[in-house]
Amino acid sequence: MSMETKQKMIEEVQKRRTFAIISHPDAGKTTLTEKLLLFGGAIRLAGTVKGRKASKHATSDWMEIEKQRGISVTSSVMQFDYEGHRVNILDTPGHQDFSEDTYRTLTAADSAVMLIDSAKGVEAQTKKLFQVCRRRGIPIFTFINKMDREGQNPFDLLEELEQVLGIRSYPMNWPIGSGKQFRGVYDRKMTQVELFQGDDHKEIQVRKVSGYDDQVVKEIAGEFFYDQLVQDLELLDVAGDEFDYEKVRSGELTPVFFGSAINNFGVQTFLENFLQLAPKPTPRSSSEGEIDPMNEKFTGYIFKIQANMNPAHRDRIAFLRICSGKFERGMSVKHVRAGKDIKLSQPQQFLAQDRDIVEEAYPGDIIGLFDPGIFRLGDSLSQAGNIEFSELPTFSPELFSKVTVKNALKHKQFQKGVDQLTEEGTIQVFRTIGFDDLILGVVGQLQFEVFEYRMKAEYGVDVQLQRTNFQFARWLIDEQVDPGKFRINSQLVRDKNDNYVVLFESEYAMRSAMEKNPTAKFLENAP
Repeated sequence: MSMETKQKMIEEVQKRRTFAIISHPDAGKTTLTEKLLLFGGAIRLAGTVKGRKASKHATSDWMEIEKQRGISVTSSVMQFDYEGHRVNILDTPGHQDFSEDTYRTLTAADSAVMLIDSAKGVEAQTKKLFQVCRRRGIPIFTFINKMDREGQNPFDLLEELEQVLGIRSYPMNWPIGSGKQFRGVYDRKMTQVELFQGDDHKEIQVRKVSGYDDQVVKEIAGEFFYDQLVQDLELLDVAGDEFDYEKVRSGELTPVFFGSAINNFGVQTFLENFLQLAPKPTPRSSSEGEIDPMNEKFTGYIFKIQANMNPAHRDRIAFLRICSGKFERGMSVKHVRAGKDIKLSQPQQFLAQDRDIVEEAYPGDIIGLFDPGIFRLGDSLSQAGNIEFSELPTFSPELFSKVTVKNALKHKQFQKGVDQLTEEGTIQVFRTIGFDDLILGVVGQLQFEVFEYRMKAEYGVDVQLQRTNFQFARWLIDEQVDPGKFRINSQLVRDKNDNYVVLFESEYAMRSAMEKNPTAKFLENAP
């Protein structure tokens, strides 16, 4: 690599910040995403999500079913520039039924922004997503939203982060009042006050102060809130955690920001701090050890496959996270699993549904590759030999339905739809032994609805789903497999790779099967 190329590479990698936003439904994630895009000049008008029937739908929700329900169903990716940084936001659906796609998307991020509703605190979905980030040890930044509504005491919220999630926190700013009495925030790092002006925040009013005992703070807060603020901040100074950059980097300490995304309050401060503190693209583990982003040889892996993003073209897009080297349109790379070279000729970058053909991209960027059916989740692409990035996790389904086609003549289209949606990782498909019935397994109910909807909309097939009582799937490894052993409260099936899987109706049924088959292994994930 020439000095000039190397210098350019260092600059590009240091500019990049690739993160995912994790939250529970309704915490305001779509709104926060919109406001961040607005600062990046990526959208001129943030679509408000409030009026679900409004004709201006949020930019980041593109599938018809999302527009109808006002929720993000699929993880899309958006890119914008802000103050010398290139920002990639991975949008993860907050809806509890989209966990599997969401979990996988988190593997492509270098840090996460955790969005919390000030009234509800840490909710179930946030907890699940947080665990996935925790396992990877990535930095987590917290934005406590909806401060202009009645919410919990800020200290209770911080305590909840520690009790429920087991992460320490450092408030970067602190609210002055809350709900209807919300006056703004005191910025601990910059010793300044940001004033809250209802829903008009084209220009944020900021007052520099000498400290929180400044007369200006008193005037803004009013007597009652001022006393409260001083007590709170003294307590944080004495008993709160110190700010420790290393702990932030290893995911042990989360910087906390208070604000109101819908009113555009606190979002810009959050973004500017985040860009300073969040990590640039980090090394990724592979079969050949850690792959450094600065490695001149191009590598990357597919973390998501999405069919029919553009209904007019029946296309499939594979999302690739670039791990090292420079990507150039038209380059040849090795498709490691298939063992052959392929040419990347139509790469795309996204602002939600708007796509641009991309000429070059760098580590940390996410690009969409046109997929004629050659990619699978977890595939590695490389110019550096047979590198394989650590396998994407699969998640054990919790809900199961038997699926049949209403019109037998449409069997071919049905099979094609099932195959494509399985490869996308939206559903897992099992076949019963003997009868060859199809059973779908998903992590959440909404995935069944999306399956029905997409089979009809994209493949013209009406399907019938019949819920079963199964609750658990375990992959079975045994020298002799006897289907006769799994007749009561359980059923033996095969997955798409012909591995044996046992579906159980209850934990009791699963435990007794394990006791009766001491030589067998029952695995939560596919081997």
